[in-house]
Amino acid sequence: MTATVRVAPEDGSDATAPARPVPRRPSRPATSRPSSWYLLPAALFFGVFAAFPLVLVVFLSFTSWEGIGDPALIGLDNWVRLVGDARVLDVVGTTLLLTVLGWATQTPIALLLGVWAAGPQRNRAILSSIFFLPLLLSSAAVALMWSRLLDPYFGLAAEFGPFQNILGTPSGALAAIVFVTGWQFIPFHTLLYQAAARNVPKVLYDAATIDGATRWHMFWYITLPQLRNTIITSSTIMVVGSLTYFETILLLTNGGPGTSTYTVPFEMYIRGFRSFEFGYASAIATVLVVVATAISLIIVKFSGFAKMRSTMEGM
Repeated sequence: MTATVRVAPEDGSDATAPARPVPRRPSRPATSRPSSWYLLPAALFFGVFAAFPLVLVVFLSFTSWEGIGDPALIGLDNWVRLVGDARVLDVVGTTLLLTVLGWATQTPIALLLGVWAAGPQRNRAILSSIFFLPLLLSSAAVALMWSRLLDPYFGLAAEFGPFQNILGTPSGALAAIVFVTGWQFIPFHTLLYQAAARNVPKVLYDAATIDGATRWHMFWYITLPQLRNTIITSSTIMVVGSLTYFETILLLTNGGPGTSTYTVPFEMYIRGFRSFEFGYASAIATVLVVVATAISLIIVKFSGFAKMRSTMEGM
């Protein structure tokens, strides 16, 4: 749309000459913002299955309740008991140890397998499918399968001489948990690294090849920096998941031998569903939620992941 503007000439000529049309800027269309109603289903789901149970657990942590009848408010008694409970401190130490061992073993294996699976090797798709089979199994099925395989009398462990009673020693039981959880969850993290490695621009490797770089230099100086955000994401999932191990420990070692493989979730289960101390178990659960959330925030904060800078800027 244009507007007609007449301007009187300075030289005294006829002012009735046709005026020049002055173009008018096209009006911008009104941008439609998404309605907040779209958030309602997710907000309801989060509120019913996450926020409300968490509030209920925090409330129960200030009560004494055996699972029957009405909870009785006892103030901070559960929290005072929790602070001075030496067994809980040992359980926290075991949980952190399993978390560190799980991350240290799963991360390099998943990273290498993911980078390899993203390559053009022959039979790569078939071998990758075999590697990913544990993802199809539940944690309970995996734990039961390995408990039978590691049985010192009837399993495969009976064929390995001095190593037959693997689950009968504290160190062997911890190693078995790390191995079984790694066997189950490494394929998941491998998928993350495989997808990320396939998005690394091929031009980077071509330029490195022209410069005479070896495969090791390409992996160290190109692949790893490009996978930085994926490593942080995988590590966060891995660490938080390690803090919630329960089915594997229950079915593989049942916390034994003794209490050497008790973790915080398993201790919470023992206190609540075997000792019927649901108030004290709720206090342990609250601490677990706070610790897991704090670790996640620390990883995001100090890794720089919150900035979400693209590793392909300038490409």
